[in-house]
Amino acid sequence: MKKKITIVVVTYQTNKNILLKCLKSIDKDIKIIIIENSKKFENKTFFTKKFKNLKIVCSGSNLGYGNGNNLGLSKVKTKYALILNPDAYCNKDFFKNFKKNLNKIKDFDLIGCTYSNKKKTFPAGFFDNYENKKFEKIVNSKKLAKITKVDWIRGFSIILNMKKFKKGKVFDKNYFLYLEEIDLCKNIQKKFGKVYFANNLKVHHLGFKGSIGASNLELRNAENLRNWHYMWSSFYFYKKNYSYFFALSKMLGKFIRSLIKLFIYSIFFQENKRNKYLYRFLGIFSSMIGLRSSYRVKKFY
Repeated sequence: MKKKITIVVVTYQTNKNILLKCLKSIDKDIKIIIIENSKKFENKTFFTKKFKNLKIVCSGSNLGYGNGNNLGLSKVKTKYALILNPDAYCNKDFFKNFKKNLNKIKDFDLIGCTYSNKKKTFPAGFFDNYENKKFEKIVNSKKLAKITKVDWIRGFSIILNMKKFKKGKVFDKNYFLYLEEIDLCKNIQKKFGKVYFANNLKVHHLGFKGSIGASNLELRNAENLRNWHYMWSSFYFYKKNYSYFFALSKMLGKFIRSLIKLFIYSIFFQENKRNKYLYRFLGIFSSMIGLRSSYRVKKFY
């Protein structure tokens, strides 16, 4: 089984200890490809000496989550691939359970994993609100089956059946950050593909710690980046998969609230809150008028 899967990890100047914990959780005889979304990978000698199963590729620039993984997946030669965030690490029985799951799931496009972190966000679900609420109740009751067919899964850890995809053309290249995996699941649903959630594939996820620094400036810039791209990606997702007017109906309230709060917090000189709604407003507006997902923090990207 271990010769059938390759791990793809996309990094961006990721903290050495965080990445080390991620790589240590992977069985030593499984191939790993790191895509470093910059011109230089720090501590390359350290990692290549420690992990003989590791290959490192520098993209030359920050391609984002989706395009970084597209590059990594284009280099996969095995039957399956596992996308794993650098701020996540696999449970001890992860690969053992993966082998068991393959015996039960004969045909699939994607398999999502469960995770543990402090946020009460669901790792999988359904696009239909009624179905999603039923699923959430089952998850909360802890009566969820080991393997469940779902509509969407989260992107911190995804198993791909590579024969279902063209190499390097998995994620929509227009996204930079957020909702790439949800968009992928929507595309698979349209093609009557199969997405599963495996409750016995557990990953510990630190949450957005793969590519941010520790200084106040870096934290503020990271927060601005998140706010801008989450709003841009949300509008783009609705526009692409439903219609422009559907996207407008879903995002107009957020657009107006962001504008009002931007005005209020500017008057009262509350800079952090002002920036939050400024970047949300700019993200939605840019997506509304059809601009690319172009916002970057120049110092880091």
